Amino acid sequence: MTTGCHAQRTGALSALTGVVVVFVAGLAGLSTAAQAATVQVEVLDAVGRPLPDAVVFLESAEARKAVKPLSGAEMAQEKRQFVPGVLVVPVGTEVRFPNHDSVRHHVYSFSPAKKFELKLYTGTPSNPVLFDRPGVAVLGCNIHDQMVGWIVVVDTPYYARTPAAPGRAQIDNVPPGTYTLRTWHTRLPVGAPAQEQVLTVPAAGAAAASVRLAGLQP
Repeated sequence: MTTGCHAQRTGALSALTGVVVVFVAGLAGLSTAAQAATVQVEVLDAVGRPLPDAVVFLESAEARKAVKPLSGAEMAQEKRQFVPGVLVVPVGTEVRFPNHDSVRHHVYSFSPAKKFELKLYTGTPSNPVLFDRPGVAVLGCNIHDQMVGWIVVVDTPYYARTPAAPGRAQIDNVPPGTYTLRTWHTRLPVGAPAQEQVLTVPAAGAAAASVRLAGLQP
C-alpha cells in the first residue's frame, strides 16, 4: 500500500514539475518578446536625398545563431525582367526561379557568393538553388542581356529594405545588444562591400540610424 501511495505522489509531483517547466518557459518567451525594439534606418545618397530600395541588416554573433532559412523564396522572370529585382534571404535559403514568360531563359550568377547556371528552360526548374554563404549574387540571363537581378544573402534574421516612396526601413523585434548595421544598394559598384556602422539597440522602444551612401553609380 505504501508503495502505491509513493508512486501516486511521485506521478503527481512529476506532472506538477512539467507544468512548472512549461510555465517558466512561457515566462521566458514573454520576457524575450518584451526585451525587443524596433529599428528604423534612414538611407540617403551623397547629397542627402532618400534612397529607395536600399537593403539594411543587423549583424552580430547572437544574430548569426538565430538565422533560419526562408521558405517559399522565389526570383521569377516576368516580361523579361527578374521579379523582384532585389531579393533578400537569410543564409541557407533555397530559391526557386519560375519562368512566367513564353520565351526560355538561361539564368546564371558568376558571383563569389553563389555561382550557378539554370540553362535554357521554361516553367520552374525542379531543383531550387541553395544560397549557403552571405554576400551578393548578381543574376543575368544569357539570352536577354538587359535582365539583371540581385540576391542579397544575409547572416542574420534582422533585415529590411527602404520603401520606394521616401521613408525609413523598419526592422521589428530586434533583441537588445550591439550590432553592425550594414547597408547595401544596387548602385554600389559591383563587388563593393556594404557600408557599415555600429548600432546599439535598447531593451525596448526604438533605435534609429541615418546612413549616407557615397560612391553610388548613376
